[in-house]
Amino acid sequence: MSSIDLTAHLPRRDVSFELSVADGEVVAVLGPNGAGKSTLLSLVAGLLRPESGRILLGSDIVTDTRTGIFVPAHARGVATLNQSALLFPHLTVEANVAFAPRSRGVGRRESRTIARTWLAAVGATELADRRPSQLSGGQAQRVAIARALAAEPRVLLLDEPMSALDVGMAPAVRRLLRTVLREQRRTAVIVTHDLLDALALADTVVVVESGRIVERGTTTDVLSAPRSSFAARIAGVNLLSGTATGTDSLRTPWGHSVFGHGDVADGPAVAVFSPAAVAVHLEPPHASPRNVIPIVLTEMDVHGATVRLRGADNPDGTPGIAADVTPAAVAELDLEPGKQVYFVVKSQEIGIHSASR
Repeated sequence: MSSIDLTAHLPRRDVSFELSVADGEVVAVLGPNGAGKSTLLSLVAGLLRPESGRILLGSDIVTDTRTGIFVPAHARGVATLNQSALLFPHLTVEANVAFAPRSRGVGRRESRTIARTWLAAVGATELADRRPSQLSGGQAQRVAIARALAAEPRVLLLDEPMSALDVGMAPAVRRLLRTVLREQRRTAVIVTHDLLDALALADTVVVVESGRIVERGTTTDVLSAPRSSFAARIAGVNLLSGTATGTDSLRTPWGHSVFGHGDVADGPAVAVFSPAAVAVHLEPPHASPRNVIPIVLTEMDVHGATVRLRGADNPDGTPGIAADVTPAAVAELDLEPGKQVYFVVKSQEIGIHSASR
C-alpha cells in the first residue's frame, strides 16, 4: 500500500497539517507563496522532522515523535521530482536512470534493463548515451521522470515539475505525467501554481493557506464552489466570507447581508458568484434586487472579450468584488478607477456554502 496518513505540527513555523492520501490517489497542493506547500512535501519525504506528529506510508510508520521513530529520507521509498531535473552531469542518461535501482541494491545488468524500460516509457530511448549537458529542458525533465519512477517509489512527490519548462514543452511533459500516473496507479502529491497541472493530473485538490489545509475536494468541486479566497482567485469567481443566517443569506464581518441559495443554515459560510453575474449601475436600481453593493472602482483590466472591474479590497483584506462587463458598457457608463458605482447581483446567482469541509 502507498497511502499517506500525516499529522504534523511545527509551532515555530506556525504550521499544522492533517492530510490523508489514498493508495493510487493524485493530490494537487495549491496555495500562495509561503503558505507551506513545500514544507508539506518535506515532511512526507523525511527532509523535515515535525515538532509533534505521526506520518504513515501505507502501514509503515515513518515518523512518530511520541515514540521517537524517524525513518531517514533515503529509506522511505519516496521519490521527489523538482522543477530542476538535477541529473548527475558526469553520467550518461542511461546511467542516471540506472542509478535509482542500483541504489536499491539491484545488479548492474538488471539496473540497465530497468533504465531502458523507463526511458522507453517516457519516449527518451534515443537519449540513452547523451550527457545531461546535451539535453534540452524538456528532455532532461523526461529523464528525471524516468529516474524517479525507476526507483519504484511507493510515493511520488512533484514540486513545481513544469515551472522550469518553456511554454511549448510543458504540455508534453504534463501529458506524459498524466499517462504514467494513471496507468501505473501511482500515489502522488503535486505542489503547483499552475491550475492546468491540477486539472490534468490530480484526482483531488488541497488548498494550503498560512500553514493550514483550508480546503479539500475534487478539482470540479473546488473550482465551482471554492471555500477559500485563494481557490476563488484561481477559479475566477467572487467570494465573500461570513456567517450563514439561514439557508438563503450570509452576513459578512463588516455587517453586509448577502442573499443567495445554499446548503448551510448557520455557522461559517462563503457566498460565491461569478463576475459575469454582476450588473453595474451608476445609481441604486429602483427595482431593488436583493443584492446591491456600493463599490468604488479601483481596477479595470481587459479580460478576454470583456473588461473586468474590481472594487477596493473588502474590510477583512480579501480581494474586492469583480464584475465582467462589455467595452460598450464601460463607455456608456463612463467608468474609470475612483468612480462610485453599484454592483447588483440576483440572489439566484449566488451560492452559499459551508466555509470548511
